Amino acid sequence: MSMADAGPNEPVMFIYRLKPGMGEEYDRMHAAVWPEIRALLDEAGIYDYRIWRHGEIVVSRLRTRQGFRRASAVTAASEAQARWTSAMSHIFEVIADENGDPLWLHPVFTHALVTGPGGTR
Repeated sequence: MSMADAGPNEPVMFIYRLKPGMGEEYDRMHAAVWPEIRALLDEAGIYDYRIWRHGEIVVSRLRTRQGFRRASAVTAASEAQARWTSAMSHIFEVIADENGDPLWLHPVFTHALVTGPGGTR
């Protein structure tokens, strides 16, 4: 199964590589994400989107209300998304593989403490 097939509430993770020295600009742009992009995320059902950066490596994780494919279709059809992507294109070195697919991060290991009532496991 591809990460693109992730259903509602399932986390989807991917990475990007920035051009050398572009980390601070990437951070600045994300400190001021356009209101229409925030609205688009809501419209697409993306309710938990987090981004981390280490040097030129960017790790993103998101969760959707109706699955990744639907969220991706909504954002791909958006003129605001096209403008945002264009405004950031000079920052990225690698955002997709040779087939144009995102650089997915696939789960390898999970350790989750699940507690019940009263803190029992």
